[in-house]
Amino acid sequence: MKYVVVSGGVVSGLGKGVTASSIGLILKSCGFRVTAIKIDPYLNIDAGTMSPIEHGEVYVLDDGGEVDLDLGNYERFMDIKLTSENNITTGKVYKHVLEKERRGDYLGKTVQVVPHITDAIQEWIERAARIPVDGQSGPADVCVIELGGTIGDIESMPFIEALGQFSYRVGTDNFCLIHVSLVPVLNVVGEQKTKPTQHSVRDLRGLGLSPNILACRSTKPLEDNVKAKLSQFCHVPMENVVTLYDCPNIWHIPLLLKEQKAHEAILRVLNLKGVAKEPALEEWSLMAKMTDKLHVPVRIAVVGKYTELLDSYLSIHKALLHASVARGKKLVIDWISASDLEQGAKKENPDAYKAAWKLLKGADGILVPGGFGNRGVEGKMLAAKYARENRVPYLGICLGMQLAVIEFARTVLGLPDANSTELDPNTKNPCVIFMPEGSKTHMGGTMRLGSRRTYFQSKDSKSAKLYGNRGFVDERHRHRYEVNPDMVPRFESSGLTFTGKDETGQRMEIFELPNHPFYIGAQFHPEYKSRPGKPSPLFLGLIGAASGELDTVLQQSCQEAVVPRSLPNGKLERVYWKGAAKKPVSVVYSLCDRVYS
Repeated sequence: MKYVVVSGGVVSGLGKGVTASSIGLILKSCGFRVTAIKIDPYLNIDAGTMSPIEHGEVYVLDDGGEVDLDLGNYERFMDIKLTSENNITTGKVYKHVLEKERRGDYLGKTVQVVPHITDAIQEWIERAARIPVDGQSGPADVCVIELGGTIGDIESMPFIEALGQFSYRVGTDNFCLIHVSLVPVLNVVGEQKTKPTQHSVRDLRGLGLSPNILACRSTKPLEDNVKAKLSQFCHVPMENVVTLYDCPNIWHIPLLLKEQKAHEAILRVLNLKGVAKEPALEEWSLMAKMTDKLHVPVRIAVVGKYTELLDSYLSIHKALLHASVARGKKLVIDWISASDLEQGAKKENPDAYKAAWKLLKGADGILVPGGFGNRGVEGKMLAAKYARENRVPYLGICLGMQLAVIEFARTVLGLPDANSTELDPNTKNPCVIFMPEGSKTHMGGTMRLGSRRTYFQSKDSKSAKLYGNRGFVDERHRHRYEVNPDMVPRFESSGLTFTGKDETGQRMEIFELPNHPFYIGAQFHPEYKSRPGKPSPLFLGLIGAASGELDTVLQQSCQEAVVPRSLPNGKLERVYWKGAAKKPVSVVYSLCDRVYS
């Protein structure tokens, strides 16, 4: 097993996650099987109880793991399925060691950070690296490890010590350290400054780790004299100093690394040059360039609770992007704070109220994502009501589905006090209720989590067609509350159809309004399984409906499409596998054309 470790210095937020994901993608394109691990030095067991405003979204894996959002980047870039073991936290490691101590596994020894915590970290890395994540049997060839935080953070120290020991254990031919650092440009002099990176590398070396490659973040490419200076003072070969300068979109980062031959530097360190293929990134390059050339806009209003930090809805953003690129549209997202749509905002902050409603009414489609708590729920219901009554395409996810159901009950069924027991435990018309298997006393890891199966009730529904008329679909969940099955007959008799249910038929997974152009709610989170070139079907349906192309999307969704490839004549080709017999149908178009012509 080969290991590539990505660390960060100077400041947080440099893009270590995207860098690690890009390295994984480029190594995969060289013909290697790749897996990934994220190390988060915080004391939380997992990300499940963290506020999205503080830490970004909680990403959910197939096995129900609630993990850092960077694992979402790994899955999207490398097209793999990770496990909760692939996210190591200080909380998990200490819990593991303390449980062993309570069992007496250490035979009366004094349990210390070194060697017991550091040994546990190394054992965890080796164990997680061996887990297959690409659908094949056996371990991967290369494991990309991202060390969260910034060099110098106190909480990172045990992990840095463990990685130093680990590099010695596995040998220099099996360990490559890439340090992501900042080379700022001061506006006063316009000069690229190397001192922050020099100091960061000095600190890193003082802790027992020497970088093999420097990945320098900057607003523009590094000048040759700057590279030479970094090479001299950081003891890194000049060809191993690469620039990660600002790009139009993050899909260019793997291409940037390839252009600067970063993969060759990694392969040299890991002694893999003789077995690696030339990186095959033609399709990825095509997708990145196509995204930059899109100009026909599709405007989606995302009505949420955590809109002050866009990383709170990172997977939502990416799923919308994947779908819009697939439809050949330039995505424009209007982030609307749900509270600004409410009547209270009209009195307290009339300007924000007016601006929020202007954005909502100007949108081609409306999406209400998941969330927890009372704040903003009335605004989300007003958004759902506006979409329903004005025939604007609507997608409600998790809480967004539940609130659309409540709004329907209040407005159409004539139940003004209809509510969720999460929001009003004493409501007389509970449309959404607490699930019996949940816990009301412990928050972490007690929801209905991970991949669960949804069975379609009819092939005539839009959702079934979007999923290719399959009998069922597996999607990821994260919720404590569900639609009250006792009220389902009343809803369906009034036109709200539940087209997807679980295996018991008692848990509602998807609803639709058949007489609406596109009004769909999903209890699961389809955004977590969306990939570049393979967008989530429900997001593809929303973008298609918002663009006035839903009929075309529904027809093509019954066919399985592959990512476009370039042809010798400069055209592009996308192949569909049509019908049960999987007959190939080719569509050829120019880059300036819409993706589906």
